[in-house]
Amino acid sequence: MIYRIALLWISLLFTSLVFASPQIQHWETNNGARVYFVAAPELPMLDVSVVFDGGAARDGVLSGTALLTSAMLKEGAGDLDTDRIASNFADVGANFGASAQRDMALVSLRSLTSEAVLTKALATYTTVLTTPTFPEDSFERLQKQVLIGLRAEKQSPAALASRAFYKNMFGNHPYATMPSGTEETAVKISRDDLINFYQQYYVAQNALVVLVGDITLDKAKDIAEQITAGLTEGEPAESVEPVAALEQAVMKKIAHPSSQTHILMGQPGINRTDPDYFALYVGNHILGGSGLVSKLSNEIREKRGLSYSTYSYFIPMRQLGPYQFGLQTRNEQANEALEVMKATLAGFIKQGPTEDELKAAKQNITGGFALRVDSNSKIANYLAMIGFYDLPLDYLDNFKDRVNAVTTEQIKEAFARRIHADKMLTVMVGGEAQ
Repeated sequence: MIYRIALLWISLLFTSLVFASPQIQHWETNNGARVYFVAAPELPMLDVSVVFDGGAARDGVLSGTALLTSAMLKEGAGDLDTDRIASNFADVGANFGASAQRDMALVSLRSLTSEAVLTKALATYTTVLTTPTFPEDSFERLQKQVLIGLRAEKQSPAALASRAFYKNMFGNHPYATMPSGTEETAVKISRDDLINFYQQYYVAQNALVVLVGDITLDKAKDIAEQITAGLTEGEPAESVEPVAALEQAVMKKIAHPSSQTHILMGQPGINRTDPDYFALYVGNHILGGSGLVSKLSNEIREKRGLSYSTYSYFIPMRQLGPYQFGLQTRNEQANEALEVMKATLAGFIKQGPTEDELKAAKQNITGGFALRVDSNSKIANYLAMIGFYDLPLDYLDNFKDRVNAVTTEQIKEAFARRIHADKMLTVMVGGEAQ
C-alpha cells in the first residue's frame, strides 16, 4: 500500500511538472476538423473532446435547441438504444458527456488507454457522435424534463435575476437567452428541429478535436480520423454578431417573496482575444475576483456586514461577454449594499489599485496556476478554449508572464476606458422589489 501511495504521489508530481508547460501539437483531419493534442504519458488515461461552434448562440428563435440537441446524443445512436450506450461506457469504466454553452457544444469521453478498453469506448463514442437517432420517446421525455426545470426556475430568485440580467444586457443579441430556453420555446421545439440543428452544426468543418493523454502522436491521428470520419464535411458556422455597449444605466426590479434580495450589476465586458484581457483580469481580481480579500468584500462584508459574499468577474466569450457583479443581502439592506458596490467600483476606476494590491494579486494568480493544469481534463478544457477562440498556442506558456507584466497604470487606464460605472445594468430580485 505504501509503495502504491508513493507511486501515486510521484505520478501526480510529474503530471504537474509536465502540464505546467504542455507541448501542443495540431493538425487537420481529412475532412477538415481541427485537432489539438497533448501527450500525457504519466497516467494511462485519455480525455477526448469534440467541440462544435453549435452552442445556444445558434438557437435562433427556438432557444433551448442546442441544449436539447446535445442532451439527445446519448439517447440513441446507430443500432444502440440509451441503455446500451450507457452500459457500453460503464462496462469499460469510461465517462461520456455532452453539453451546450452559449458559444459551443462539447461532446467528451474519458477512458483508460488499455487497448481493449479504449477500443470499445471509442467505438461507442464515435457511434454516438456521428450517428445519433434522436428517438421520439426520449425527445418527449427530455422535453418534459426541460419544462419542469424551467417552471422550477420561477421559484428561484437567483435564476430570475440571471435571466433578467442577460435579457436586458444583450437585448436581441443571441447571447440574450439562457441555454435552457423558455417555456414558450421549449414546447415549440420538435425532434426535426434537433435533427436539422445537428446536421448544420455537428459537422467536421465546424469541429475542434481535443486529445490529451497517454497515447502517441500516430495514435492520436488515428483516433482523430476515426471519430470524425462519420461527420459530414459541412461548413463553419457564420460569425456571431458584435455585442453593443449599454448606452445608459438600466434598473430592473422584480418582486419575489423572499427574505433576501439578489442583486446583479454589470455591462458587456471582454471577448477571449481582447487586447485589454490581462489588465482587466488582474484588475478585477483585486476589485472583486479574489474572494474574501477583494476590495468589494472588504467594503461590503468586512466593514458593513451587508452580505456574506460579493463578487465580480468577467465572462469572456467570442463576442463581449458580461462583466458581472453580484451579491445577496436582506431586503431592507439592498439599496445600501447596491450603493456601496457602485461606489467601490467608481473609486477603483478613478484611483486604480495600489502596488501592494497588485503584488498580492499577481502572487495569488500565478501561485495557483499549477492547479489549473494538473490533470488531463483541465488541460483538455484549456485546449478547447485555445482552439475554439483561436488563441496562440503558447497561451499557457506565457500566462504567468502576461500576468506579471501588468502594471497599476495599465489597470487604471483599462478600467477608465472600458468600464463605465454610470452605464451599468442593475437587476434586483427580492421581497421588497416593486
